[in-house]
Amino acid sequence: MAHILLVDDEPKVTLILEGELLDEGFDVSATNSSVAAIGMIEKQKFDLVITDLSMPEKSGLDVLEAAKRKGGIAMILMTAYASIDSAVKAGSLGVARYIEKPFENAKLVELAHQVLSYSALQGSADKKNAEAADEFKAQAQGIVFGKSPAINKVNRMIKQVASTNSTVLLTGPTGSGKEVAARLIHELSPRAKKPFVAVNCAALTETLLESELFGHVKGAFTGASQLKRGRFELADSGTIFLDEIGETSAALQTKLLRVLEERSFTRVGGTDDIKVDVRVIAATNRDLKKVIASGMFREDLFFRLNVFPIAMPSLAERAEDIPEFVTHFLNANGRNEDDISAEALLLLQSYTWPGNVRELRNIIERATILAGSNQITPEHLADIGHSAEEGKDTDGHNTPAGSPIGIEESEKQMILEALKKCADNKTEAAKLLGITRRRLYSRMKFHGIEI
Repeated sequence: MAHILLVDDEPKVTLILEGELLDEGFDVSATNSSVAAIGMIEKQKFDLVITDLSMPEKSGLDVLEAAKRKGGIAMILMTAYASIDSAVKAGSLGVARYIEKPFENAKLVELAHQVLSYSALQGSADKKNAEAADEFKAQAQGIVFGKSPAINKVNRMIKQVASTNSTVLLTGPTGSGKEVAARLIHELSPRAKKPFVAVNCAALTETLLESELFGHVKGAFTGASQLKRGRFELADSGTIFLDEIGETSAALQTKLLRVLEERSFTRVGGTDDIKVDVRVIAATNRDLKKVIASGMFREDLFFRLNVFPIAMPSLAERAEDIPEFVTHFLNANGRNEDDISAEALLLLQSYTWPGNVRELRNIIERATILAGSNQITPEHLADIGHSAEEGKDTDGHNTPAGSPIGIEESEKQMILEALKKCADNKTEAAKLLGITRRRLYSRMKFHGIEI
C-alpha cells in the first residue's frame, strides 16, 4: 500500500482530498503545516508527496526540496498560482506532475495512481538495469567477446556505432551473445547512464506485447484498472532492445515502424501521441529477407531496422575463443583453468555448439557439479562427446574425438603446429592455442615435446 503525504494549508481541502485518497486504498498522512510536513518527511517513509505551492510558513517548493533530499519519493505540486518560474523550479526538483487549482478531485486521485505506477515501473527498471549492468561487467572481464578475428570485427563495428544514435540490427544464432552486444553498445554510448530496457518479442502474445511496449490507458481492456506506461516510455532518453523482432505480428510491425519514423506512439486504448527519444537495437536469429519473401515481415520495417547491421558469429566460427570462455565460466563456478584437463578442453573445442555460448556456459556448470572437487575430464562431458567431430588416430583411422587416443594425438599435433608457426616461441604458441604458457609447458612435457 502506497503511503502518501498530503500538504495543504486549507483544512477543508485537506480533509476532502484525504478522504478521496483513503477511499482509493492509499495510506494517507495529512497536515496543514508545511513545516510539519518537512519534519514528517525526515522521520517517515513516503512513496508520494502531494503539496500545495503557496502556504504561509514555507512554500510547497521547500516541502519538495525536503522530499528530494530524502530520495525515492514521487511528487505532485498543486497550485492556484501557476507560474513559469515555479513550474521550472518544481521540474528541477523532480516533480512528476503539476496540477492547477481548481481541479476535480477524481483527477488528482487518477494522477496519484499514474505517478505511483510510473515510479514503481521506473524503480523496477532501475533495479533491473543495475542488475544487468553488474552482470554485464562480470561477463565483460576480458572474455565475453574473445580475441578471434570474427569477434574482433564485431567489436570494431560496435565501437563505431556506439557513439551514434543509429538503429542497430543484430543477427546471429540463438545464444551467440546478441543481448551482450546490445548492452555493450549502450554502455559505450552517450546514453549509458540512461535506461537500457530489454524486451523479448517472442515471449508474449500479440496483445500483451503491444501493451508491454506501448502501455495502455485505464479501461482499455478487461483488467486494465489503471494507466500503464510501456517499455518505450521507460526507455526514454536511453536504449530499448527488441529481441526476436522477427516474431512480431504484422499489426505490431506497423506500430514499430511508426515509432522508428516519428519517435511517437499511442497507448493501447488511448488517443494522445507520446513522444520519446529512444535508441532502438533489434535482434533476430532468423533470416529476415526470407521472412519478408514469405510475407511475414514488412520490408519497410526491415530497412528501418537494418541501418547498421552486425552479424554475431556462432561459437563454432570462433573456436579459438573457447578456452577463454571456459576459464571465465569455471571462475564463475568457483574453479580455475587448471580444473579442466587438456583432453576435456580439446573435446570442447571440437564440438559444433548448436546452442553457442549459452550452451557452453551450461555444459561447464554441469561438468563442475559432476566433477566435484576433481578435475573436469571428458567423462564429465558425456553429453557432447558423441557429437564432437572425429579425429584421427596415429594410423590415420577415424577415432571419436572423445576417445583418449584421438584427443591426445590431436592435441600433440596442434601444439607442434603452433610451435612451428611461432618459430618455437612458447609464449606466442600459447596465445595461438588460447592457453596459458604454464599449461603449454605442462602439455609439452606430457607429450614428450622438447624444444
